[in-house]
Amino acid sequence: MIAIDGPAGSGKSTTARLVAQRLGFFHLDTGAMYRAITLKIIEAGIRLTNRRQLQQLLDSTQLNLKWENDRLRVLLDKRDVTEAIRQPAVSALVSPVSAIRSVREKLVAEQRRLAAGRNVVCEGRDIGSVVFPHAQLKIYLDCDLKERARRRLAELKGKANLEQVRKNLAERDRIDSHRRHSPLRRARDAILIDTTHLTIEEQVALVCALARRRLADPD
Repeated sequence: MIAIDGPAGSGKSTTARLVAQRLGFFHLDTGAMYRAITLKIIEAGIRLTNRRQLQQLLDSTQLNLKWENDRLRVLLDKRDVTEAIRQPAVSALVSPVSAIRSVREKLVAEQRRLAAGRNVVCEGRDIGSVVFPHAQLKIYLDCDLKERARRRLAELKGKANLEQVRKNLAERDRIDSHRRHSPLRRARDAILIDTTHLTIEEQVALVCALARRRLADPD
């Protein structure tokens, strides 16, 4: 088990996906799972303060992740929402949704179910500290806010502007770091990697090297 944590835009998802491919592990994208729940809440028109309706929505939700043509597909109630979960409306609401205890309890259980019996690279905000505290290798990716905004803007392909993206990331940092349940924090035994001046290839190579060393010598 390789756990990769860090703030939004630090390169977690891309790094985890490529590391998983190179090591032959399963990539468990927990951020995509929170985005899928957020999408369903938006489509259902449920207020985050209506906990009864939220619980009913969670109880009726089926989530799954699968690889197809070297790409992770996100299935929400058997519907492919891989593209839909990346829209700006989802990005704006995913941190408040992630802070809700019932949502976290539902998805942590799902994450542990999906990881059972597999070699996994898992990424998120609280993977090494809460979800998989006994992971063999824990990585914490950090990155300058301006650089994270630039990277996220490139992913959005011009569907927003740099200042909007920067403000969104800063707000997500604030919510993720101060939420009551499972806040974003570096696990005590996590290795810190600052990706501000690293290319994706460099950070992937670094994590792979650490993984091979740790898995070859667990102690």
